[in-house]
Amino acid sequence: MRRPTEKVIAGIDLHNNNLVIGLINQDGKRLGHQKLDCDLEAVVRFLKPFKSRLQSMAVESTFNWYWLVDGLRAQGYPIDLANPAQIKQYSGLKHSDDTSDAFHLAELQRLKILPKAHIYNAQLRPVRDLLRRTNLVHQRIALLLSFKSLYARTTGRTLPLSELKAMEPADGPKLYEHPANQLIAQVQLEQIEALDRGILRVEKAVLKCAREIPLYEKLLTIPGVGKILGMTITLEVGEIARFKTDGDFASYCRAVDSRRLSNGKQKGENNQKCGNKYLSWAFVEAANFARRGDESCRRWYDRKAAKTSPVIATKALACKLSKAAWHIMAHQTEYDAKRMFPELAMQPT
Repeated sequence: MRRPTEKVIAGIDLHNNNLVIGLINQDGKRLGHQKLDCDLEAVVRFLKPFKSRLQSMAVESTFNWYWLVDGLRAQGYPIDLANPAQIKQYSGLKHSDDTSDAFHLAELQRLKILPKAHIYNAQLRPVRDLLRRTNLVHQRIALLLSFKSLYARTTGRTLPLSELKAMEPADGPKLYEHPANQLIAQVQLEQIEALDRGILRVEKAVLKCAREIPLYEKLLTIPGVGKILGMTITLEVGEIARFKTDGDFASYCRAVDSRRLSNGKQKGENNQKCGNKYLSWAFVEAANFARRGDESCRRWYDRKAAKTSPVIATKALACKLSKAAWHIMAHQTEYDAKRMFPELAMQPT
């Protein structure tokens, strides 16, 4: 017989158009399940009788979890986000479906072994996604390359990028004699001009938000980190306290080696995609800028490249920059070249 005050744990298997909720008690006994449409009101209506006894919930981190997690949190439901990359089903299972997946999440939550993913601040998340998902820059680059390619094919000459960026839409037709080439040149320059305006609007909106975060200005003291990279790092990190050490943060930035060794021999690759691809890009970009514009970074990079290769040296410098960023954010300090390169401080320039 069910105890009237027994705690309930829920697991939710979420899909693009429906979800399955599985409920268990503290002993792991299945109390029931329900398949629902992706509608917050329907989910809340189903959970309402259990709200006072609901100890915790778990939902898998799918592409469309925002509405569900934010909505349930706003109504006071305790919910955690599961990291699907670290969840493993028993390999001997003969049968698995959405219901069993929901109960599996609930069971992991009950046993307190659920691999959890970070739930980013709901107010900052749209700004982060704005910077993350805008493809205006990629479209602009594609148009610039297309314009240069057409010019090279028809004239046999190379058009410097600086000249191309300075062109007005009316300048395009002047480069060609054929009406078709004149038309496409003008259309592409009009599109590039429109994209420039869109990119500027996005950057202004994101920068306004980033400047309100104290960490942003401090990150700009890191060599190679400018406005765009500073915004990217600031908004992708969110809460630096979730990384206990600089090594944990560097791993999240994909700046550490993913090899698996045994007895000095490589036995395979670990998950290279584990971590944040946007932070990985940001620190590699910062390393490329830093090795050209900062003397200490250049000297360290040159020594590393001489012993290994330019690619490895760039990745290694990106790792050092990511660790420096962790110390800056975690300890509210500024960049110190002597702490980052103690081995160079003892050598003559």
